[in-house]
Parts: sequence; C-alpha cells; structure tokens
Amino acid sequence: MLKSFFLNKKWLLWSWGGGSLLVLSLLIQVTITVKINQWYKGFYDILQKPMESSLAIFWDKIFEFVYLALPYVILATFTAYFTRLYAFRWREAITFDYMPIWTSGRVKVEGSAQRLQEDTMRFAKIVESLGLQVVRAVMTLIAFTPILWSLSDKVDIVFLKDIPGSLVWVAFLTSLGSLLISWLVGWKLPGLEYNNQKVEAKFRKELVYGEDDRDTYAKPDTILQLFSGIKFNYHRLFLHYGYFDIWVNLYDQFMVIVPYLVMAPGLFTGAITLGFVIQVSNAFQRVHGSFSLFTHNWTTITELRSIHKRLAEFEIAIGYRK
Repeated sequence: MLKSFFLNKKWLLWSWGGGSLLVLSLLIQVTITVKINQWYKGFYDILQKPMESSLAIFWDKIFEFVYLALPYVILATFTAYFTRLYAFRWREAITFDYMPIWTSGRVKVEGSAQRLQEDTMRFAKIVESLGLQVVRAVMTLIAFTPILWSLSDKVDIVFLKDIPGSLVWVAFLTSLGSLLISWLVGWKLPGLEYNNQKVEAKFRKELVYGEDDRDTYAKPDTILQLFSGIKFNYHRLFLHYGYFDIWVNLYDQFMVIVPYLVMAPGLFTGAITLGFVIQVSNAFQRVHGSFSLFTHNWTTITELRSIHKRLAEFEIAIGYRK
C-alpha cells in the first residue's frame, strides 16, 4: 500500500514532491491563521468600544482581514484540488502494482475485485485526507500553543490561574479524555465496518455474475437473502454510530463554551477586553481542535482500519507480502 507509491521510482516525483508541495501550502495557511488570530483582538476591541474609535479604523481592519483571507481561500482551494489529484495518483500506483499478480489467477480471497478497485481508491483517499489533517494539526499546535500559553496569564479562575499555560493543559486533557471515551464508545465499529464490506462484496459479486447469467445467479431468493444480511449489518452499524454521534455532539457543544467559561471572570472585572476573549477562544479552538483530531475523525479512522485489514488480506493472498 505504501511502497507502491513512496518507494517506486516511477512515482517519486508525485509521492515526495507532491507531498512536499502540500506541506508547504499547509504551512502558509497556518501562518495566515496566526495573523488572523492576532487580528481578532484589535477588531473586537473596536466593536466593544465603538465610541472610542472611528468608522475609518473599522474599515481599515476589514481591509486587513480581506488581505489575509483572500490568499488563504486561494491556497485552501488549491490544496483541496491538488489533494484529490495526489490521492488518485496513489490509487493508480497501488492498482498497477497489484495487477500483474492479480491477473495471474492465483488470488484466493473473497471480493478480490472489490479490494483491487474500490478499497484501493478509498484507502488512498482517506489516508491522504487524514495525513494532511495530521500535518495541519501538528503545524497548528506548533504555531498556536505558545500563543495560548501566553494568553493563559490572564486566566482568573482560582484553580487555574496559578498553573502556567493552564489553557493549553485544559485543551490537552479534555482532548485526551475525549479520545479515551471515543475508543470505549466506538470500539465495535471497526469490526462492524469490516463485516459490512464483506456482505456488500458478496451482494455486488452476485449482481455482477447475474449480468451474464441470469438463469444461475441473482435470483430473487438469493438477492433477498444477501440483502437481508446487508440490512441486518447496517442496522447494527447505525445503532453503534448513533451512540458515538451522541457522545461526539455533546462533547463538541460543551467545548465551544469552555474558553468563555474560563475567561469570563476576567472580562466582567475589566481585567481583559472582549477582543482578548475572542482571541483566546480562537486560539483555544485551534489547539483543542488539533489535539482532538482523532476524536473528530473517529468514524473515518474506523473505515480506514477496516479497509487496511481487507487490503492486507489481499496482499497476503496474492503473495505481495508474506
């Protein structure tokens, strides 16, 4: 899965060169988000006390935001487009690395055609998407952790104000706790996803055979039996995803207000301004979002684990790996 793209001379320019280009684009985007975070303080301070400022200063801040936002939008659009190209090239590399062995007829594994066609596509797409998110999260942590650490000096809650970098610790510990709870709530999901792909493969295979031989395959009783298995598995999958969604949605809604709860005492005593609170909230969400990357992508990771398991079985079956 990896060596087909990253260790193949044919694809080195795409795998390493293209990957480096994406990382550079993410680095510039994170730099811009730091500038926007700094912009928040000045802008919301103007809104908090408009009589002490002027409309001209307000428009200057708006133009400053546009100057920052437009390059970000252009880069984000380019990154999204190039990521899709990158994922497709990865899929192409895996597919044509498997093909010579697959066509030899030595493959003895359920749903081999699906694994070669669909699973390679989904694997490349998910890994590329998650990989970029991980790189972005690491860069965001490097950029915003020092900012949030310094902003923690203004925390005025008794049990937090004497802890250096208290906001960073709050973001880290809540994210760690959410990851552990997500693992407990969603521990059955990978197995259910794997089973789901198996029953879908059997159903698809029967339909494909039925295209050429309706007298033998895709009979109503067989289709009903196969689809009943799909239906049963999906209901179990939806139920477990329901538990997980309840947990994640509750967690996300609570974390929105956490920075305001922490900074409210200082705001109402006049120790800090509204602009400062907004800057803290933005920095906190950036850091917390990076720490919580795996929680927010748990269902995607579950799907990836299932696909990886299927492709690993496929590679063993075709003798690609021992």
